[in-house]
Amino acid sequence: MNRKLLLLLVACLILAVLAHAFFLHAWTEGRFMVGQNDGLQQMVTFKKLLYEQYTNGNFFYTYRFGLGGGTYSQLAFYFSTSIVFLLSAAVTFLLDSLGLIGTVDVVYWAKAAVFISVTRLTVILFVTTLVFRYISSRWLPAFLGAAVYGLSVIYFRHATYWEFFADAMLWVPLLVYGVERIIREARPGWFIFAVAVTMFDNFYFAYINLIFIGIYMLARLWIRLEANEIGVGQKVKLFVIGGLVGAGISAVSFIPAVYSFFHNHRPDYPFPVEAVDFSDNILFTSRYVIVPALFLLFAFTFFFYRKAMFRLFSMLSIFFILLHFSPVVASAFNGFSAPQYRWEYVLSFTLGAAVCAGMSYIHELSKKKFLMASAMVIAVYLIFFFRDEEMEFLSLPGIGVFFLVILTLIPTAGFVWSSKKSWYYFLGAASLINLLVFSNAVQYVISEMAGVYKVSEQYLHSDKYNGKEQRELLQEVQDQDAAPYYRIDWKVGYLNNTPIVQDFNGFSIYSSILNENLLYFYLYDLKVDMGRESVSRYSTLSNRANLYSILQGKYVVKKKDDTGNVPYGFQETARSKNYIVYKNTNLLPFIRTTDTIFTERDLEDANVLEKEHAMLEGVITARAETTGAEIKEVPDIIKKTRLTEVGAVYEDGKLTVTEKEGGIDLTRNEPVRQNGDFYLRFHLESLAKRKGFAVKVNDYRTTRKHNQSVYKTYVDDLVIRVPKANKLKIRLPKGNYVLTDLALYEEDYQILERAKKEAQEETHFDWSGNKLTIRYDNKQGDRFMMLPIPYERGWEVRVNGEAQGVEKVNYAFVGFPIQEGVNDIQLVYYPPFFQVSLLVTVVCMLLAIMLSKRRTIKKITKHER
Repeated sequence: MNRKLLLLLVACLILAVLAHAFFLHAWTEGRFMVGQNDGLQQMVTFKKLLYEQYTNGNFFYTYRFGLGGGTYSQLAFYFSTSIVFLLSAAVTFLLDSLGLIGTVDVVYWAKAAVFISVTRLTVILFVTTLVFRYISSRWLPAFLGAAVYGLSVIYFRHATYWEFFADAMLWVPLLVYGVERIIREARPGWFIFAVAVTMFDNFYFAYINLIFIGIYMLARLWIRLEANEIGVGQKVKLFVIGGLVGAGISAVSFIPAVYSFFHNHRPDYPFPVEAVDFSDNILFTSRYVIVPALFLLFAFTFFFYRKAMFRLFSMLSIFFILLHFSPVVASAFNGFSAPQYRWEYVLSFTLGAAVCAGMSYIHELSKKKFLMASAMVIAVYLIFFFRDEEMEFLSLPGIGVFFLVILTLIPTAGFVWSSKKSWYYFLGAASLINLLVFSNAVQYVISEMAGVYKVSEQYLHSDKYNGKEQRELLQEVQDQDAAPYYRIDWKVGYLNNTPIVQDFNGFSIYSSILNENLLYFYLYDLKVDMGRESVSRYSTLSNRANLYSILQGKYVVKKKDDTGNVPYGFQETARSKNYIVYKNTNLLPFIRTTDTIFTERDLEDANVLEKEHAMLEGVITARAETTGAEIKEVPDIIKKTRLTEVGAVYEDGKLTVTEKEGGIDLTRNEPVRQNGDFYLRFHLESLAKRKGFAVKVNDYRTTRKHNQSVYKTYVDDLVIRVPKANKLKIRLPKGNYVLTDLALYEEDYQILERAKKEAQEETHFDWSGNKLTIRYDNKQGDRFMMLPIPYERGWEVRVNGEAQGVEKVNYAFVGFPIQEGVNDIQLVYYPPFFQVSLLVTVVCMLLAIMLSKRRTIKKITKHER
C-alpha cells in the first residue's frame, strides 16, 4: 500500500471513530450499539447461533432454530452469507483460539457491535473515496463526498437496529466503480465482482442495489463523463455479460436464499398505499435522510449543471429525493409489500457524489451566484421549518440545523471572496465537523429517545432477557435429563428467540423468513394459538398435550402464578423462586412408525382435535389419493351449553362489550365429571380500526393486533384449549366485535394415553450437523416412519441404500415409507438447489477469470469497432 492510501486509510479510521463517539462512550459505561427489539431478539441472537454452528463445522441445519430449520437459506436475510459477519466470525474464532476473549455469546456480540460498525464505516469511507477519486475528483472533495455518504442518518439507524442492513452500503460504490470501469476501459472484472458480492451477501439488499445500479447505468448512457468512453452497444453488451456472470457466481448463496424467501409465509399488505407523502422533513428531523446544506448550495448554483459529473449525481439525487416522498416507491423497494424506507442509503450516496463534484468546481463560483444560491438555501430551510407543525421556534433541532447551515455558508463565502486555499480547507473541515456533530446527534436520538440506552450488560443478564434464575433452572433440567432432542416450552415474555439465547431446544422463533409449512401448521392447519398475534414468528403449543407428545415437548416452564395453564399429563419436576418446571408423562418416541395412513384430503373438514387424533393413531400425508382410513368423530358440544352475557350485549354474531371488561359465559348443562380439556373454537374480529386487545378464556390470555398493524396475521379463527370447567368465560375489553362460529370439543386423552402405552422403545439414531442416521428393525411391518423434523426442500433420504422421496406428513414434518425388517436409513439436508447452484458458481467463476483478462476484452472491443 502506497503512502497516500495508507494516509487515507488512517484518515477514514479516525473519522469513523469520531463518528461513533457517542456509542463508544456508551460502551465504556456498559451500554451497547444494539436495538432493544430486533437488535437483541435477532441480530446478536442469530450471530450467536451461526457462530456456534460454523465453528462446529455445521453450515446448513440446526435443530435449535425454532422447531428445526435450514439456517443457511432461512437466515440468509440476516447473517448466514453476510461477508461482514463471516469476517468478524473468523476474527472472533482466532481470538477465541488464542484465549484472548471469553465466552462468545450474545453479550460478546453486543459488545462487539460498535467496533464492527467502526470497521465497516472505515471501509465504506475508504472505498467510496477511491471511487469518487477515480470518477473525477481531487482527494478532499472525494473524502468529503464519502463522508456525506458514510456518516448519513440511515447508516447509524441501520447499524444500530438491523446491523446487516448497513452492510449494503459497502457494495454501492463498488457497483458504481464496476460500471465506470466498463464505460471507460471496457473491463468488466470489477463489475462482475461487485454484482457477485452484493448478490452473495444479501439477496434483499441486492434487489435494492441492482435497481439503483440499473438506474445509474441508464443515466450514464445519457450523460458522458469522459470523451473516450466506449460505445453504447459495447456498454450494454458488457453490462449484460458482466451482470450475468456476477449473478452466476453468487448462485450458491443467492438461489437458496431466494427460494426461502418465496417459501416463507406472510399475509399480503391489505391497505392502499399512498402515491405521495410529504410529511417527512428531510432537512431537519428525517429518520432516513438529511439533505446536507452544501448539496443545496451547489444544487442552486445552476451553472454547475454544465459540469457532467455534477449534473449526473445532482439529477440522480433530486430524482431519488422525489422518490423518497412516495410510499409506492417504498413499497416497490420492499418487494411491493408494506412501505419500508430502507433504500435511502443510495440517495445518501448520490448526495455525497454531488457534494464531491460541487467541491471540485467551487473555485468557479462567483460572488453573485453564491449570494443567489445562499438566499435560496435559506429560503428552503425556512419553508421546511415553518411547514412542519412539530417544529418549535427555539427547538434544539431547529437551532442546531440553522447553526450547521451557517457553519457551511461562512467558510464558503470566505473562499468565494478570497479564493484562498485556507478557506477551502476550512470549508472542508467545517463540513466534516457538521457531519460528525450530526452523526453523534443521531446516535443520541437513537439511544435516548428510542430506548437503545436500556441495552446494557446488566439488562442482558436480567430476568427480562436472560436471567440467572432462569439459566440455573434450565441447567438443572438438562443435568437431570441428558437426552439431546427433547424440547422445553419456555420463553422470556414475548422474546421468541429465548431458546437460542439460553441454549435449549424450544418451540419458538422470531425471524423474517421461516418455513412456510410450519407457519401454515400453526395458523391454519392446527390453529395453534401463540399467545400473541404477529407475523414472522411462531411459539408454544398453546398447552395442547397431544401436540407436545408428538413433537418432543418434554418440559414446560411456567411462572408460579400460572398453574392454571399446565398441559394435561404434565407433572412438576423442578422449581425455583419464581418458576416451576413440569414434565410430560405421555411423551412419544422421536422416531415413530405406523401402518395407518390418512391424507389431508380425508381430513379436509375435520376439526383440529380430530387432526391431532389422526396424528396419534397414524400419519397424515399430503398425498392426493384417499386411503379410506377413518378417524373417530369428535362432536361439537356447544349446544350442550347455555350462553350468558356478562357486561355485554351479544346478538346476531355482534358482541358489544359495555363494561371495562365483559363478554359471554358458556355454562355446561351437565356438570363436568372427568379430567381433560375443552377446545373452544370461535371467529373473532375487532371493529375498532386501531385498537389491539387481549382475549381471555378462563385463565388463558392471548393478544390480537389492531386492524391497521403491518404485523397482523388476519387469521381470526381461534382455538383455545382450557382445562375442563363447568363454565367457560370469554372476556374482552370494552368495544365492538364480531364473534361467530362458536364450537366446543371435549378431549379426554384416551387416544394419547393409548398411543403412549403402545409406543415402542426409543430407537437409537445419530444426528451430526445436516446428517441423520437411523437403524430401525421394523418388526411390526409398518409402512411409514415420521420424525418431528420440519419438512422443507433439501431433505434427502436413503433406505437400505435406495434413494426415495421425503414426504411432508402431519402438515409440516418429515416422513417416508419404510420396508419390513431392518431399515438402514440415512437422511441428509442441503440447502435448496445447493449442488446445482454450486456448480453454476464454479463455472461462472471460471468465466469471470477469462473475461477479466485484458487481452480477451481488447479482442471483443476491437471486433465490435
